[in-house]
Amino acid sequence: MITICSTSIMNHPALKSDVAKQLQKEILSLQGFKTASDGPQNSFHFGELEAAFPNQVFPTGAVHEFLSSAMEDAAATTGFMMGLLGKLLQNGGACLWISMNRTLFPPAMKFFGIEPDKVIFIDLSREQDVLWAVEESLKCEALTAVVGELNEITLTQSRRLQLAVEQSRVTGFLHRCNPRSMNTLACVSRWKVTPIPSHLEDDMPGVGFPRWHVQLLKVRNGEPGEWEMEWSEGRFNYLGKEVKVQKDNKLLRGPEVVRRAV
Repeated sequence: MITICSTSIMNHPALKSDVAKQLQKEILSLQGFKTASDGPQNSFHFGELEAAFPNQVFPTGAVHEFLSSAMEDAAATTGFMMGLLGKLLQNGGACLWISMNRTLFPPAMKFFGIEPDKVIFIDLSREQDVLWAVEESLKCEALTAVVGELNEITLTQSRRLQLAVEQSRVTGFLHRCNPRSMNTLACVSRWKVTPIPSHLEDDMPGVGFPRWHVQLLKVRNGEPGEWEMEWSEGRFNYLGKEVKVQKDNKLLRGPEVVRRAV
């Protein structure tokens, strides 16, 4: 924690700059954005997508919002979140998954590197109970992550969730399915994931690896963008064009890329 001992600091531009940088680092740390010097980090293998985050590190100890407008989008979003959870749980820990209408098939979580016995499912009948359970769970330092499936949440309610994770350092995922409004929340990021056709080798039966169009609609102190990704070989892999979202909401497409996140 920074302690300013004298007002003479205002007369030293170099010192002012150092203090400002240290304050920014501490604020980002409270919001879940770490640096390499803050200790070991879970590797999400996002590659260039990580450049969208401050310090190029996926924020943990923060609350992320995911939006889905249809059932197929919700299924794709669940798959993407499980990819993230698999990375969060790779060093141990447990996760709470709280919802009203659970459709997840637990044994399928192994495909994303998650042992089903590491996830505790809580099924509730009222959305207000889901929100209460999510808030209380986010206060539990023994947990690694909490997933809450709900439709509506207010800015004030989301602020309570953010205050909880700032103390516990638990990572929270809020999956909002078909919400009535796109209201502003205190979450560190907002995602929208939709499915895209998978690839099959010629004459091969079955279905291919899951593929998604991943939109990072907002990220605090970062750069929103869009990417096409695939989950295969236990990791996220890039498929095509990277799209950056400008502040005027226009899309700027980069060069064609086909690469693996490393």
